[in-house]
Formats: sequence, structure tokens, C-alpha cells
Amino acid sequence: MKTLFQKIIDREIPAKLVHEDDLCIAIHDINPQAPMHVLVIPKKLIARVAEATIADRATLGHLLLTAAALAKKLGVAESGFRIVINNGQDGGETVPHLHVHLLGQRPLGWPPG
Repeated sequence: MKTLFQKIIDREIPAKLVHEDDLCIAIHDINPQAPMHVLVIPKKLIARVAEATIADRATLGHLLLTAAALAKKLGVAESGFRIVINNGQDGGETVPHLHVHLLGQRPLGWPPG
């Protein structure tokens, strides 16, 4: 059974696309937690970061570099942004498909959660 993100990648479900390349897509979150909330999603299904393998190293690095590039493109690189990866139920994971949350355009408190 496909995850929600696989359906978006396959264009079975519409999404507001911000970026796409060979390894990932980036979309606006439908339930934003900040004025700018983008999800960077690998096209390869990796259920969660704890299940990534050494073979996923390039993809994981690509997700972070893409998020940083999008922060610049979307105008939050200078003011600051947060990158979040949820893992498991207690970590806030809601879709079993690894993705990076890029949040910005408001002060983000610490500790999170």
C-alpha cells in the first residue's frame, strides 16, 4: 500500500509543489506549523530515519542540502529556520515515509514540542 507521500510523488494526490529533482520533492505542508512550512520528501521510500541504511547516505544528505537551498529561495535563510525529522509515534511521526520539515517566518521556541 502506498504512503500519502508516494501518492503525491506519483501525482495521484495534488500538492503545492515547491521543488522537484531526481531524488526528492518539496511541497507546502497542508497543516502548517509556521508561516513557511515545507516538507522535503525523498522519492525513494525510507520509512523513517531509524530505518535508513548506509545506502541511503546520499539521499539523506541531499534532503538536508535541498532544505537549506529552499530556505534561501523562500527567504528564511538569514532570519533563521528549523529543520525537523520526526521518528516514531513519540517523535511525532504521522506518515511512515521519511521527510524533512522546513519551518520559518516566525520565532521558533526551544525546547520544541
